Amino acid sequence: MATTLVSVDTREVMRCEHCRLMQYRTSNSLCRKCHKPLDLEEPGHLAPQLVTTAPGQSSDEAASQVATQVREIRRARHLSQRQLASRMQVPRTYISKIENGKAIPTLGSLERLAAALDVDVSKLVRDARSRRDEEVAAIFADPFLAEIAGLLPQLDSLQRTLFLSSLRDAATGRRRTA
Repeated sequence: MATTLVSVDTREVMRCEHCRLMQYRTSNSLCRKCHKPLDLEEPGHLAPQLVTTAPGQSSDEAASQVATQVREIRRARHLSQRQLASRMQVPRTYISKIENGKAIPTLGSLERLAAALDVDVSKLVRDARSRRDEEVAAIFADPFLAEIAGLLPQLDSLQRTLFLSSLRDAATGRRRTA
C-alpha cells in the first residue's frame, strides 16, 4: 500500500512501496518508475487519508509552523536539505516543499522527519505558546534567575529601573559613580 503525504495543492504526494519513489499521484495511479499500482488495498489497511489541521487553525498556519521548525532544526544540526532528504529516503524537493509551507507531511512522515532530525515529533509541531513555555522553564531552571523573578513583583517601577540599570552596568563592567 502506498503512503500518502499531503500536499497543500490538490495533488497527492505518494511513495511507491515497491521502489520507494516519492511522486505525485499519476492519472492512472501507477508508479512512474516501476509501473506498479500505487493504491494497493490490503486487508486490515486503511486507505490513505488527508491530514487535517487542529480546530481553528488553517492549513497555511500549520504548514508555516512545521516549515519553520523543520528549517530551524535542520540548520541547527548543520544538515543540508539533500542530507535530510537522504536520511528520510525522499527527494530533496519534498524537504524544500515542507520548509516552504507548500506541503504538509502526514503523521507518518513527521515521525520519519523527526527521526531523521533526531528530535521528538512534538518539536516539529509546537506553536508559539509551547516555545514560550519552554523558554520560561529554562529561565526558572536557573536558581539565580528564579529568585530574581520571585522578587520582581515586589518592586515599584523606579526600583525596577534602578535594578535593571545596575545589572546592565555590572554585566558590561562599568562602575557607577555617585
